[in-house]
Amino acid sequence: MNSRKMYDKVFAIFGTVMVFFYFGLAVFVLTTKLFDIDKAMRIILAVPLFVYAIYRVFVSYEKIRDSFFTTDDRDE
Repeated sequence: MNSRKMYDKVFAIFGTVMVFFYFGLAVFVLTTKLFDIDKAMRIILAVPLFVYAIYRVFVSYEKIRDSFFTTDDRDE
C-alpha cells in the first residue's frame, strides 16, 4: 500500500475523532458547573465550538470519501 494513502487514511480517522471531541467539549462547556462562569459566557464559548465541529464534519466527510472510497489506479 502506498504510504501516502495510509497517511491520508490515518488523518481522516483522526479528524473524525476530533469532530466528536469538539461536539463533546461544546456540550461540556454548556452543561458543566465545574467552572464559575455565567451562562452568557458559556454560550459565547460553546457556539463557536459547535460551528467549528459542523465545519469539521464536512471536511472529514470529504477526506474519508477521498481516502477510503476512491480508487487510485496509478500505483507508484
